[in-house]
Amino acid sequence: METLTQTQKDFYDENGYLILEKRIPEDVLASLRAEIAKYQEQAKSLTESTDEIDLEDSHTPETPRVRRIKLPHTHNKVMRDLMYSDLILAPARDLVGPDLRLHTTKLNMKSAGFGAAVEWHQDFAFYPHTNDDVLAIAVILDDMESENGPLMVFPGSHKHPIYDHHVDGVFAGAMDLAACGFDMKDAVELKGPAGSVSIHHGRIVHGSALNQSTRDRRLLFYEMMAADAFPIMGSLTRWSDIKDYNDRMLCGDPTLEPRVQSIGARIPAPLPTDNFTIYEIQKRLGARSFEVAK
Repeated sequence: METLTQTQKDFYDENGYLILEKRIPEDVLASLRAEIAKYQEQAKSLTESTDEIDLEDSHTPETPRVRRIKLPHTHNKVMRDLMYSDLILAPARDLVGPDLRLHTTKLNMKSAGFGAAVEWHQDFAFYPHTNDDVLAIAVILDDMESENGPLMVFPGSHKHPIYDHHVDGVFAGAMDLAACGFDMKDAVELKGPAGSVSIHHGRIVHGSALNQSTRDRRLLFYEMMAADAFPIMGSLTRWSDIKDYNDRMLCGDPTLEPRVQSIGARIPAPLPTDNFTIYEIQKRLGARSFEVAK
């Protein structure tokens, strides 16, 4: 049985995004928030980021500030179980088919008053594939309104080329918005009550501002693609063999036959040699669109 209506699928095809209001039950939300509180407690003993917890630049043990929980599906059962549930996978199947493979997960912790901005970018610029049945599903953990830094997108930009995300010849994971012909006034905010889910296409131009409100704005991302979308850059070098790659299957069946479409891509190389997180590499961008946290 399909979760999405034809109208919703047509809207996604045309605009590159979708919001499903209040899809996640309250008990699941409560469990997720309880898990987040555990990470925040751990941060009180940290002076630098770890493999699991990425800290804000302004973090101190006395004033703990978590920017991101990295790869939560690898170390958090609640978030891993949700990833495999139809709450997440059913709408993805409706959009790109029954065979889905995981790319990555992350929990962006845009905390009240200081949560870091993310400059404009396209996910596909980070990981080009043989076709663009690539999407990100975000669980909205706090009521998301204009004042607390919602995700913003340019509708229809998933049909555009992949723009230059380099600075001085080095991949920076961000676009000079004006140079690429965009105007901020045309961006749409993906707002919704806690428990809603937003979905955006891997090629859509998106970003989010600093959270200057008194309310948190936390998003749990599950990024995935059709099983026949294979990475262009590096192929399987991130995995020791095809079994490891197939272990990333979320549902359906794997394949060894990539579906290749002439969609255009840019290779994210050369990579910076320093800390490779989107927050760090985007600091290279000169023409920033959003205020930087202090």
